[in-house]
Amino acid sequence: MNLLFKIGFLEISVVNLIDITLVSILIYQVYKLLRGSVAIKIFLGFLSIYLIYLLVSALRMELLSIILGQFMGVGIIAAIIIFAPEIRKFLLIIGRSSFLSNENFLQELLFWRKKESQAFNINPIIEATKSLSGTNTGALMVISSGSELKFYAESGDILDAVVSKRLLISIFNKYSPLHDGAVIIYNGKVKAARCILPVTERDVPAQFGLRHRAAIGMSEATDTLVLTVSEETGQISLAKNGKILHNLSIQEVREFINDYLTGVDIDDKFEPVSVYEMQRLKKATASSS
Repeated sequence: MNLLFKIGFLEISVVNLIDITLVSILIYQVYKLLRGSVAIKIFLGFLSIYLIYLLVSALRMELLSIILGQFMGVGIIAAIIIFAPEIRKFLLIIGRSSFLSNENFLQELLFWRKKESQAFNINPIIEATKSLSGTNTGALMVISSGSELKFYAESGDILDAVVSKRLLISIFNKYSPLHDGAVIIYNGKVKAARCILPVTERDVPAQFGLRHRAAIGMSEATDTLVLTVSEETGQISLAKNGKILHNLSIQEVREFINDYLTGVDIDDKFEPVSVYEMQRLKKATASSS
């Protein structure tokens, strides 16, 4: 059994340590998933009811024990219904981190094909972003390196056109019928426009509008880099993995997109949304004093 040591009557083995470590990692990942959302409050509510149930059972309050017992009996089904979005997001995270999520995996496995780089000329995206930012034209672009995102592309209008500065500016022109929604860019092509993206359920600072909420939500659900141009200020933001970088320069945008498309890990460079709310509060406090 590979016994390591004893604590009283408890025998601790290598398997026990591995088990505890894996459970700790799982709990931490679930906490990260729920943190900052309404779901954490619901979870705490469930936990409170369970603790009350244990208390009234110990005190032999039979009527209340029966009522709470019936509630706890359907607790798993209720939790699945209530936490459906979080469960879906958790499964998406697992799926997108799996090697099986790569659409070319089977071809590479069966035919020993070398994986082609998904990097392409990003100058049209950069130039279009610069023009859109200069004219305070709102824009939302999803840049994907590993998937065509067919599910989200089919929510809009399929274009499958080579990406160009004029095309992107035309799409996001406020008089264009395609400007309302997101553009999905994959492998040097605009796959679709006017796409509907999932909106984050987390608490987002007031300075971020619906475009930013959609960008954060899309980055939570998929392994993409989402670019946003604010219609109010013209400021450029990038979202990835549920985090965001705000008020970026054109050079910074170019570097982040290049790194993302060439497979460089840039997740640690992004900041939680809550950081910007703290910065806003500090500025408001400093200005009032």
